[in-house]
Amino acid sequence: MADKLLSRYEELKALVNLHNYRYHVLDAPVISDLEYDRLLNELKKIEADHPDWITPDSPTQRAGAKVSEKFEKVRHPGPILSLANAFGADDARAWFERIKKLDDRVEKAKFVVEPKIDGLSVVLHYRDGQFVQGATRGDGEVGEDITTNLRTVKTIPLKIPVDSKKSTVTSIPKHLVVRGEAFIPIKDFESLNKKLEEAGEKTYLNPRNTAAGSLRQLDPQLTASRPITMLVYQIVHSEGSDVPTSQWEILEYLKSLGFPVTDISKRFNHLKDAIAYAETFEKGRDALPYEADGMVIKIDDLSLAADLGFVGKDPRGAIAFKFPAREVTTTLLGIDVEVGRTGVLTPRAQLEAVEIGGVIVRNATLHNFDYIEEKDIRIGDRVLVKRAGEVIPYVIGPVVDARTGKEKKYKPPAKCPACGQDVEHFEGEVAWYCVNAACPAQLVRNVEHFVSRGTMDIVGLGIKIVEQLIEAGLVKDVADLFTLNKKDLLELEGFAEKKAENLLGSIEQAKGQSLNRLIAALGIHGVGEVMAGDLARTYGNLSALSKAKIDELQQIEGVGPNIAESIADWFSRSANQKLLKKLKAAGVDPQMMKDERKKEGAFTGLTFVVTGTLPSFSRDDAKEFIENNGGKVTDSVSKKTSYLVLGENPGSKYEKAKSLGVKIIDEAGLKRLAK
Repeated sequence: MADKLLSRYEELKALVNLHNYRYHVLDAPVISDLEYDRLLNELKKIEADHPDWITPDSPTQRAGAKVSEKFEKVRHPGPILSLANAFGADDARAWFERIKKLDDRVEKAKFVVEPKIDGLSVVLHYRDGQFVQGATRGDGEVGEDITTNLRTVKTIPLKIPVDSKKSTVTSIPKHLVVRGEAFIPIKDFESLNKKLEEAGEKTYLNPRNTAAGSLRQLDPQLTASRPITMLVYQIVHSEGSDVPTSQWEILEYLKSLGFPVTDISKRFNHLKDAIAYAETFEKGRDALPYEADGMVIKIDDLSLAADLGFVGKDPRGAIAFKFPAREVTTTLLGIDVEVGRTGVLTPRAQLEAVEIGGVIVRNATLHNFDYIEEKDIRIGDRVLVKRAGEVIPYVIGPVVDARTGKEKKYKPPAKCPACGQDVEHFEGEVAWYCVNAACPAQLVRNVEHFVSRGTMDIVGLGIKIVEQLIEAGLVKDVADLFTLNKKDLLELEGFAEKKAENLLGSIEQAKGQSLNRLIAALGIHGVGEVMAGDLARTYGNLSALSKAKIDELQQIEGVGPNIAESIADWFSRSANQKLLKKLKAAGVDPQMMKDERKKEGAFTGLTFVVTGTLPSFSRDDAKEFIENNGGKVTDSVSKKTSYLVLGENPGSKYEKAKSLGVKIIDEAGLKRLAK
């Protein structure tokens, strides 16, 4: 048993050292912070039980990792260390109880709470107020000289104090060494990725690696092009002048010199208040402008903190109050495709189970198929997954450096996984669609749309009854509505004679609805009420419309290439042709006569938009009135709009009409115009 544990101990040392190297030197981690912490905590537990096993090469005895050979080495004037972690209030209180036993002064200590920013720790040297050198943390004793790159970071003062008139510091140390965190704010990171994406370049996974990689490369122009900023929080060394001896005063001192300092730090007289403050950011971390994986609780008295000493590489005078992890890495086992109620196909990641923020995650969204291609996400990849608050977990991207060569590229499905019909994808659109009107995955939505007030207007057929009919197997497509009988309905829960008769009467009445309402009811992608009216007037019946060619459809105002293709494709599907035959057999085959199609009137050549609530007309009444007088009704205001018909409580269309100089009339004015 001891041999097995010792073997595991050696394995853990090698693993943690490797991941330290990948994180601190290569800026290319292949595991998340959460997974790293688990490995490190397991290592610490073994060392606590077997202190005689600890060797100088253990990662618990040093900070960071070896420096890269591509940079000059810089020896720090003091240790640049990391902190032990507290995962919650109990851990923080346990830390306090431990250090209280070492020094009586801890009982009355004050505490400073600061954000634990997820960036790159850097060390800045100033001689006689001039910035002379900057370095990475490296292994905590020796870092990498990145002075040239740091000079491009605009928030780093090249001379201190920045404003001698406003600074309260009377004497500047001859040699001052400060420590801070370099990072990219979240909004700037998102903007950077958007620009890279638009330029067709590779995007980045997260702000931390982007900032670190930008500072630890050999071209300062590249660093200058990245939106890196910095916050300073520690004096590592000073010569030639006195500096404050409390952490709170250090922050004020640094601010007076012109260094960028966090504005959310606070000092507390009691640990419970410090913990409570840290917990507020655990819940409100999304309000922070930068990525933070926790808050740091520090003893304010720096002399006391120094006297408490260290445990391995961790100073006892401070603790990192870690937030639950929101990003982890795991394996992408496969990609499922879900068909939504609108026919949109959405890819979903099947993951090797992993815990994120106390929740076991096995599935995550992949957004869309373009996202998979752009990020080059492959089945079998090690992927970075994020879960923020109650948001559905999503895959950020692949950890390319973890690839073994066995990963497989993914192709979007050619067939709908729910019904087997060909899927549809239009150039310039992100979504892929199933346009089968009888697709079981979208049947409820299709029927609900078909019977709605703006289409076939079947009164009494709400969503719950639609679900009942489908669940009972009575409706497999919208045409089945017209073959329902009283006997079928009476067998459903909640149906009595009167209710069944009323519904059947409403369905029978719907057979007389206009052609444009039926076209709108079919749910053809891109075809709304206005376009349905244009199609009805152009073709007169479904038979003629079903034979329309793409170039012919594009002659109709408002019909572009994608919508023309969508219409032609819908009518070409055998399943949809079968549906039209069933509707016709049930008596649903409206015709628009030539005199209706070419209706002339007082509104011929005029285009109207209706907004707000009219005194006597419903929206449909107003539309019918305008069309009966030869006019056209559209949904949006443009320079081509002839009149805006204004009712009570209008929306944004009113303001837009005013800005474009469109004529505005009320219902009475509309009626006068028709005379």
